[in-house]
Amino acid sequence: MFFDASLDDDTALVGIDRVLREIAGWGAEVRRSCTVAADVLSGIRAGDRPRAVVAGGPDGRLFRAVLEVSCPVPFVAWPHAGLPGWAGPLDLVIVMCMNGNLQDEVDVVAEARRRGCTLLVAAPPSSAVREVSAGRDTIFIPAGSTDATAVAVPVLAALHSIGLGPAVEAEPVASALDDVAERCGPRVPTDQNPAKELALSLADDVPVVWGGSVLAARAARRVAEVLRAASGRPVVAGSDTQLVPLLAAAPRPDVFADPFEDAPTTSRPVLVVLDDGSDDDASAAARARLDDAAGRAEVRVHEMRAVRGPGIARFAALLATGRYVAAYLALGLGRSPY
Repeated sequence: MFFDASLDDDTALVGIDRVLREIAGWGAEVRRSCTVAADVLSGIRAGDRPRAVVAGGPDGRLFRAVLEVSCPVPFVAWPHAGLPGWAGPLDLVIVMCMNGNLQDEVDVVAEARRRGCTLLVAAPPSSAVREVSAGRDTIFIPAGSTDATAVAVPVLAALHSIGLGPAVEAEPVASALDDVAERCGPRVPTDQNPAKELALSLADDVPVVWGGSVLAARAARRVAEVLRAASGRPVVAGSDTQLVPLLAAAPRPDVFADPFEDAPTTSRPVLVVLDDGSDDDASAAARARLDDAAGRAEVRVHEMRAVRGPGIARFAALLATGRYVAAYLALGLGRSPY
Protein backbone atom coordinates (compact mmCIF):
# COMPACT_ATOMS: atom_id res chain seq x y z
CA MET A 1 0.00 0.00 0.00
CA PHE A 2 1.27 3.47 -0.89
CA PHE A 3 0.64 6.28 1.61
CA ASP A 4 0.11 9.32 -0.61
CA ALA A 5 -0.15 11.78 2.28
CA SER A 6 3.36 10.95 3.50
CA LEU A 7 4.91 12.88 0.59
CA ASP A 8 3.69 16.20 2.04
CA ASP A 9 3.87 15.22 5.71
CA ASP A 10 6.77 17.01 7.43
CA THR A 11 7.01 14.34 10.12
CA ALA A 12 7.16 11.51 7.57
CA LEU A 13 9.68 13.38 5.40
CA VAL A 14 12.11 13.50 8.33
CA GLY A 15 12.59 9.77 7.76
CA ILE A 16 14.27 10.37 4.39
CA ASP A 17 15.95 13.67 5.31
CA ARG A 18 19.47 12.24 5.05
CA VAL A 19 18.93 11.05 1.49
CA LEU A 20 17.19 14.27 0.42
CA ARG A 21 20.00 16.40 1.83
CA GLU A 22 22.56 14.29 -0.01
CA ILE A 23 20.81 14.78 -3.35
CA ALA A 24 20.31 18.51 -2.72
CA GLY A 25 24.06 18.82 -2.15
CA TRP A 26 25.10 17.32 -5.48
CA GLY A 27 25.51 20.75 -7.10
CA ALA A 28 27.82 21.85 -4.29
CA GLU A 29 29.73 18.56 -4.66
CA VAL A 30 30.42 19.34 -8.33
CA ARG A 31 31.72 22.81 -7.47
CA ARG A 32 33.87 21.44 -4.64
CA SER A 33 35.29 18.67 -6.81
CA CYS A 34 36.35 21.11 -9.53
CA THR A 35 37.79 23.57 -7.00
CA VAL A 36 39.98 20.84 -5.49
CA ALA A 37 41.20 19.87 -8.98
CA ALA A 38 41.64 23.45 -10.26
CA ASP A 39 45.44 23.63 -9.92
CA VAL A 40 45.92 20.35 -11.77
CA LEU A 41 43.48 21.30 -14.52
CA SER A 42 45.17 24.65 -15.11
CA GLY A 43 48.46 22.91 -15.82
CA ILE A 44 47.22 20.37 -18.38
CA ARG A 45 48.24 20.96 -21.98
CA ALA A 46 47.42 19.03 -25.13
CA GLY A 47 50.20 16.72 -26.26
CA ASP A 48 50.52 13.85 -28.69
CA ARG A 49 47.26 12.05 -29.27
CA PRO A 50 47.11 8.52 -27.87
CA ARG A 51 46.35 5.62 -30.19
CA ALA A 52 43.25 4.81 -28.12
CA VAL A 53 41.59 5.62 -24.80
CA VAL A 54 40.61 2.93 -22.29
CA ALA A 55 38.24 3.92 -19.48
CA GLY A 56 38.42 1.32 -16.74
CA GLY A 57 35.97 0.59 -13.95
CA PRO A 58 32.19 0.86 -13.67
CA ASP A 59 32.14 4.55 -14.66
CA GLY A 60 33.92 3.96 -17.96
CA ARG A 61 30.60 3.82 -19.81
CA LEU A 62 29.75 7.35 -18.63
CA PHE A 63 32.96 8.70 -20.16
CA ARG A 64 32.27 6.80 -23.37
CA ALA A 65 28.74 8.23 -23.52
CA VAL A 66 30.07 11.79 -23.26
CA LEU A 67 33.11 11.38 -25.52
CA GLU A 68 32.02 8.83 -28.11
CA VAL A 69 30.78 11.40 -30.63
CA SER A 70 33.70 13.82 -30.42
CA CYS A 71 36.75 11.79 -29.37
CA PRO A 72 39.24 11.77 -32.27
CA VAL A 73 40.65 8.35 -31.35
CA PRO A 74 39.02 4.98 -30.55
CA PHE A 75 37.44 4.95 -27.08
CA VAL A 76 36.84 1.75 -25.11
CA ALA A 77 34.90 1.40 -21.86
CA TRP A 78 36.41 -1.54 -19.97
CA PRO A 79 34.38 -2.53 -16.87
CA HIS A 80 36.24 -5.83 -16.53
CA ALA A 81 39.25 -6.66 -14.38
CA GLY A 82 42.62 -5.60 -15.73
CA LEU A 83 43.07 -4.02 -19.16
CA PRO A 84 42.51 -5.12 -22.77
CA GLY A 85 45.37 -7.27 -24.02
CA TRP A 86 46.38 -4.71 -26.64
CA ALA A 87 46.70 -1.70 -24.27
CA GLY A 88 50.25 -0.39 -24.20
CA PRO A 89 52.58 2.65 -24.30
CA LEU A 90 50.62 4.35 -27.10
CA ASP A 91 47.34 4.36 -25.16
CA LEU A 92 45.71 6.47 -22.46
CA VAL A 93 44.04 4.71 -19.52
CA ILE A 94 41.42 6.54 -17.42
CA VAL A 95 40.74 5.30 -13.89
CA MET A 96 38.32 7.05 -11.52
CA CYS A 97 38.21 5.72 -7.94
CA MET A 98 35.98 6.92 -5.11
CA ASN A 99 37.83 4.75 -2.61
CA GLY A 100 41.32 4.40 -4.01
CA ASN A 101 42.30 1.51 -1.76
CA LEU A 102 40.34 -1.37 -3.27
CA GLN A 103 42.54 -4.10 -4.67
CA ASP A 104 40.88 -4.07 -8.12
CA GLU A 105 41.52 -0.32 -8.41
CA VAL A 106 45.15 -0.67 -7.38
CA ASP A 107 45.69 -3.63 -9.70
CA VAL A 108 44.41 -1.91 -12.87
CA VAL A 109 46.55 1.19 -12.21
CA ALA A 110 49.61 -0.95 -11.49
CA GLU A 111 49.03 -2.93 -14.69
CA ALA A 112 48.75 0.27 -16.73
CA ARG A 113 52.05 1.46 -15.26
CA ARG A 114 53.76 -1.86 -16.06
CA ARG A 115 52.60 -1.67 -19.66
CA GLY A 116 53.81 1.92 -20.03
CA CYS A 117 50.37 3.43 -20.63
CA THR A 118 49.72 7.12 -20.05
CA LEU A 119 47.39 7.46 -17.05
CA LEU A 120 44.63 9.89 -16.14
CA VAL A 121 43.67 9.00 -12.57
CA ALA A 122 41.13 10.55 -10.20
CA ALA A 123 41.31 9.25 -6.63
CA PRO A 124 41.59 10.47 -3.03
CA PRO A 125 45.01 12.09 -2.47
CA SER A 126 45.87 9.78 0.44
CA SER A 127 45.14 6.47 -1.21
CA ALA A 128 46.99 3.44 -2.49
CA VAL A 129 45.97 4.30 -6.07
CA ARG A 130 47.67 7.70 -5.69
CA GLU A 131 50.93 6.02 -4.66
CA VAL A 132 50.83 3.34 -7.36
CA SER A 133 49.93 5.79 -10.13
CA ALA A 134 52.76 8.27 -9.43
CA GLY A 135 54.97 8.78 -12.47
CA ARG A 136 55.99 11.10 -15.29
CA ASP A 137 53.21 9.88 -17.59
CA THR A 138 50.41 10.24 -15.03
CA ILE A 139 47.92 13.06 -14.66
CA PHE A 140 46.55 12.75 -11.12
CA ILE A 141 43.31 14.56 -10.22
CA PRO A 142 42.57 14.67 -6.48
CA ALA A 143 39.00 13.49 -5.89
CA GLY A 144 37.21 16.29 -4.06
CA SER A 145 34.02 14.28 -3.54
CA THR A 146 32.74 10.77 -2.95
CA ASP A 147 30.10 11.25 -5.66
CA ALA A 148 31.08 9.70 -8.99
CA THR A 149 29.32 12.28 -11.17
CA ALA A 150 30.97 15.16 -9.29
CA VAL A 151 34.44 13.65 -9.78
CA ALA A 152 33.69 12.85 -13.43
CA VAL A 153 33.32 16.58 -14.23
CA PRO A 154 37.01 17.51 -13.64
CA VAL A 155 38.07 14.30 -15.39
CA LEU A 156 36.05 15.33 -18.44
CA ALA A 157 37.54 18.83 -18.21
CA ALA A 158 41.01 17.27 -18.23
CA LEU A 159 40.14 15.21 -21.31
CA HIS A 160 39.05 18.39 -23.07
CA SER A 161 42.37 20.06 -22.21
CA ILE A 162 44.20 17.05 -23.65
CA GLY A 163 42.17 17.44 -26.84
CA LEU A 164 40.03 14.33 -26.55
CA GLY A 165 36.57 15.65 -25.66
CA PRO A 166 34.14 18.58 -25.54
CA ALA A 167 34.51 21.51 -23.16
CA VAL A 168 33.09 20.73 -19.72
CA GLU A 169 32.64 23.33 -16.98
CA ALA A 170 31.46 22.86 -13.43
CA GLU A 171 28.90 25.65 -13.18
CA PRO A 172 26.36 24.46 -15.81
CA VAL A 173 26.36 20.99 -14.24
CA ALA A 174 26.06 22.36 -10.69
CA SER A 175 23.31 24.79 -11.73
CA ALA A 176 21.31 21.98 -13.36
CA LEU A 177 21.54 19.99 -10.12
CA ASP A 178 20.54 23.02 -8.04
CA ASP A 179 17.51 23.49 -10.29
CA VAL A 180 16.42 19.88 -9.72
CA ALA A 181 16.80 20.37 -5.95
CA GLU A 182 14.59 23.47 -6.08
CA ARG A 183 11.85 21.79 -8.12
CA CYS A 184 11.92 18.37 -6.41
CA GLY A 185 12.74 19.23 -2.80
CA PRO A 186 10.59 18.05 0.12
CA ARG A 187 8.98 21.44 0.76
CA VAL A 188 7.54 21.61 -2.77
CA PRO A 189 3.98 20.19 -2.64
CA THR A 190 3.11 17.12 -4.67
CA ASP A 191 0.99 18.94 -7.26
CA GLN A 192 4.00 21.15 -8.13
CA ASN A 193 6.78 18.60 -7.63
CA PRO A 194 7.67 16.41 -10.65
CA ALA A 195 9.51 13.83 -8.51
CA LYS A 196 6.63 13.37 -6.07
CA GLU A 197 4.13 13.18 -8.93
CA LEU A 198 6.16 10.46 -10.64
CA ALA A 199 6.56 8.54 -7.37
CA LEU A 200 2.76 8.54 -7.04
CA SER A 201 2.43 7.29 -10.60
CA LEU A 202 4.79 4.39 -9.87
CA ALA A 203 3.10 3.47 -6.59
CA ASP A 204 1.33 0.32 -7.83
CA ASP A 205 3.07 -0.50 -11.09
CA VAL A 206 6.38 -1.77 -12.42
CA PRO A 207 8.59 0.90 -14.05
CA VAL A 208 10.02 0.26 -17.50
CA VAL A 209 12.69 2.92 -18.09
CA TRP A 210 14.00 4.15 -21.44
CA GLY A 211 16.39 6.87 -22.58
CA GLY A 212 16.91 7.67 -26.26
CA SER A 213 20.40 9.19 -26.46
CA VAL A 214 23.54 7.40 -25.28
CA LEU A 215 23.66 9.56 -22.14
CA ALA A 216 19.93 9.22 -21.45
CA ALA A 217 20.22 5.43 -21.84
CA ARG A 218 23.07 5.45 -19.32
CA ALA A 219 20.94 7.53 -16.95
CA ALA A 220 18.02 5.12 -17.48
CA ARG A 221 20.11 2.21 -16.21
CA ARG A 222 21.18 4.17 -13.14
CA VAL A 223 17.61 5.35 -12.44
CA ALA A 224 16.32 1.79 -12.79
CA GLU A 225 18.84 0.67 -10.16
CA VAL A 226 17.67 3.19 -7.56
CA LEU A 227 13.97 2.57 -8.30
CA ARG A 228 14.57 -1.16 -7.88
CA ALA A 229 16.26 -0.61 -4.51
CA ALA A 230 13.54 1.80 -3.36
CA SER A 231 10.55 -0.32 -4.31
CA GLY A 232 11.83 -3.88 -3.96
CA ARG A 233 10.23 -4.59 -7.33
CA PRO A 234 11.71 -5.58 -10.67
CA VAL A 235 12.55 -2.48 -12.71
CA VAL A 236 13.74 -2.82 -16.29
CA ALA A 237 15.83 -0.43 -18.38
CA GLY A 238 16.71 -1.16 -21.98
CA SER A 239 16.47 -0.27 -25.65
CA ASP A 240 13.19 0.01 -27.53
CA THR A 241 13.72 -3.43 -29.09
CA GLN A 242 13.97 -4.92 -25.58
CA LEU A 243 11.08 -2.97 -24.06
CA VAL A 244 8.44 -3.08 -26.81
CA PRO A 245 7.76 -6.84 -26.27
CA LEU A 246 7.37 -6.22 -22.53
CA LEU A 247 4.82 -3.49 -23.14
CA ALA A 248 2.97 -5.57 -25.71
CA ALA A 249 2.64 -8.44 -23.22
CA ALA A 250 1.26 -6.26 -20.41
CA PRO A 251 -1.91 -7.61 -18.78
CA ARG A 252 -4.99 -5.64 -19.76
CA PRO A 253 -6.49 -3.35 -17.11
CA ASP A 254 -9.82 -4.37 -15.55
CA VAL A 255 -12.18 -1.61 -16.66
CA PHE A 256 -14.79 -2.77 -14.13
CA ALA A 257 -12.48 -2.62 -11.09
CA ASP A 258 -13.27 -0.03 -8.41
CA PRO A 259 -10.04 1.96 -7.91
CA PHE A 260 -10.97 2.63 -4.27
CA GLU A 261 -12.23 -0.81 -3.28
CA ASP A 262 -10.49 -3.37 -5.47
CA ALA A 263 -6.80 -4.05 -4.93
CA PRO A 264 -4.96 -4.71 -8.22
CA THR A 265 -4.58 -8.43 -8.84
CA THR A 266 -1.47 -8.06 -10.97
CA SER A 267 1.17 -5.39 -11.54
CA ARG A 268 1.28 -3.59 -14.85
CA PRO A 269 4.20 -1.79 -16.45
CA VAL A 270 4.44 1.98 -16.64
CA LEU A 271 6.79 3.44 -19.25
CA VAL A 272 9.17 6.09 -17.88
CA VAL A 273 10.85 8.05 -20.67
CA LEU A 274 14.04 9.97 -19.85
CA ASP A 275 14.06 12.91 -22.24
CA ASP A 276 17.35 14.83 -22.51
CA GLY A 277 16.33 16.82 -25.57
CA SER A 278 17.96 14.50 -28.10
CA ASP A 279 16.19 14.93 -31.42
CA ASP A 280 18.14 12.60 -33.71
CA ASP A 281 16.18 10.42 -36.09
CA ALA A 282 17.06 7.13 -34.38
CA SER A 283 15.84 8.32 -30.96
CA ALA A 284 12.66 9.77 -32.44
CA ALA A 285 11.88 6.51 -34.27
CA ALA A 286 12.52 4.46 -31.12
CA ARG A 287 10.29 6.75 -29.07
CA ALA A 288 7.52 6.39 -31.65
CA ARG A 289 7.72 2.59 -31.45
CA LEU A 290 7.52 2.70 -27.65
CA ASP A 291 4.59 5.13 -27.66
CA ASP A 292 2.74 2.95 -30.15
CA ALA A 293 3.32 -0.21 -28.09
CA ALA A 294 2.27 1.56 -24.88
CA GLY A 295 -0.87 2.92 -26.54
CA ARG A 296 -1.90 -0.49 -27.88
CA ALA A 297 -1.39 -2.10 -24.44
CA GLU A 298 -3.00 0.81 -22.56
CA VAL A 299 0.21 1.38 -20.61
CA ARG A 300 0.70 4.78 -19.01
CA VAL A 301 3.67 6.88 -20.16
CA HIS A 302 5.50 9.41 -17.97
CA GLU A 303 8.37 11.69 -18.91
CA MET A 304 11.37 12.77 -16.87
CA ARG A 305 12.87 15.75 -18.68
CA ALA A 306 16.22 17.54 -18.59
CA VAL A 307 16.71 19.38 -21.88
CA ARG A 308 18.94 22.34 -21.02
CA GLY A 309 22.70 22.62 -20.73
CA PRO A 310 25.56 20.41 -21.95
CA GLY A 311 25.19 16.64 -22.11
CA ILE A 312 26.78 15.87 -18.75
CA ALA A 313 24.51 18.46 -17.06
CA ARG A 314 21.40 16.86 -18.56
CA PHE A 315 22.63 13.42 -17.50
CA ALA A 316 23.23 14.64 -13.94
CA ALA A 317 19.80 16.29 -13.79
CA LEU A 318 18.05 13.11 -14.93
CA LEU A 319 19.98 11.10 -12.39
CA ALA A 320 19.16 13.51 -9.55
CA THR A 321 15.47 13.59 -10.48
CA GLY A 322 15.39 9.79 -10.52
CA ARG A 323 17.04 9.70 -7.11
CA TYR A 324 14.36 12.05 -5.71
CA VAL A 325 11.63 9.86 -7.23
CA ALA A 326 13.17 6.78 -5.61
CA ALA A 327 13.33 8.47 -2.20
CA TYR A 328 9.68 9.51 -2.33
CA LEU A 329 8.66 6.09 -3.65
CA ALA A 330 10.40 4.39 -0.73
CA LEU A 331 8.74 6.78 1.72
CA GLY A 332 5.25 6.13 0.35
CA LEU A 333 5.82 2.36 0.41
CA GLY A 334 7.15 2.45 3.97
CA ARG A 335 10.58 1.18 2.92
CA SER A 336 14.08 2.34 3.74
CA PRO A 337 15.30 5.01 1.30
CA TYR A 338 18.53 2.97 1.04
